[in-house]
Amino acid sequence: MNKILLILLLSLFMLKSQSQELYCNVDVRSQEIQGSDRRIYETLKNAIYEFMNNQIWTNYNYKYNEKIECSILFNVKDRPSPDYFRCEMTIALRRPVFNSTYNTVLLNYIDKDVEFEYIENQPLDFSVGIFTSNLTSVLAYYAYVMIGLDFDSFILNGGDPYYEAALNIANSAQSSGYKGWSSAEDTRNRFWLLENITNPSYSGLRNFFYEYHRQGLDIMYEEPEKGRAAILSSLSYLQAVKQSRPSLLILQIISDSKRDEYVNIFSEGIPNERSNAVKILNEIDPSNAMSYQKILNK
Repeated sequence: MNKILLILLLSLFMLKSQSQELYCNVDVRSQEIQGSDRRIYETLKNAIYEFMNNQIWTNYNYKYNEKIECSILFNVKDRPSPDYFRCEMTIALRRPVFNSTYNTVLLNYIDKDVEFEYIENQPLDFSVGIFTSNLTSVLAYYAYVMIGLDFDSFILNGGDPYYEAALNIANSAQSSGYKGWSSAEDTRNRFWLLENITNPSYSGLRNFFYEYHRQGLDIMYEEPEKGRAAILSSLSYLQAVKQSRPSLLILQIISDSKRDEYVNIFSEGIPNERSNAVKILNEIDPSNAMSYQKILNK
């Protein structure tokens, strides 16, 4: 009987470990903060790491090699009291490209308004739709956004349920008084990031995400010309959104995440393809036209 119970417990443990979706590196930096109490930053880092990597975020059974690679960096800018932290948070998300060792960047974003209370060694509790703390709300929000983006890059509009979960978190946090959740603050916060991704008026952004990655990058190892042509075609979605909403936050985030990759991809194209790519990229991301000039110079 004890042997059977042990086998069942081991099976449950293995199932849980396979179900965890994120492989998230975490760092907490505090160089700008004076004081000798440095241990709490390491404790905070470990708590965030455990929260991101041990939480089960979806119903999908992930194998170890399918886990979503991401990283979170908290740069502590101010600590007005022992238990209160003001930070900048850098979120980076990567995705493997089929048949290669290359990882493409899906998201590279800095959230400048992350404030939270944290008491050393306290558990990080979380429940979707219930605001328990700003730290866990911010972490869970970005976990779902990252999972949504990852699904969108494999399946057209595959991220819908995860964006819905992120929206529930954002809605429950709006009355908390913490920055970053309100549409009235500015156009570069958590509210607007999710709004930009999910607004049907900008559905071309999600078409871009799917076609660029699944129909473009993922076939470039075997069919580089066909993959590059699909990537060039996918840029037309960003071009159309740019023409209708030139200052959209998500457009700048995509450009910042993909700029170097664009240069590397189109530098290998034929002359006509290179010139067309540069023309579109200059329209999408005009402040970085000099970077795209490298495509023609090659």
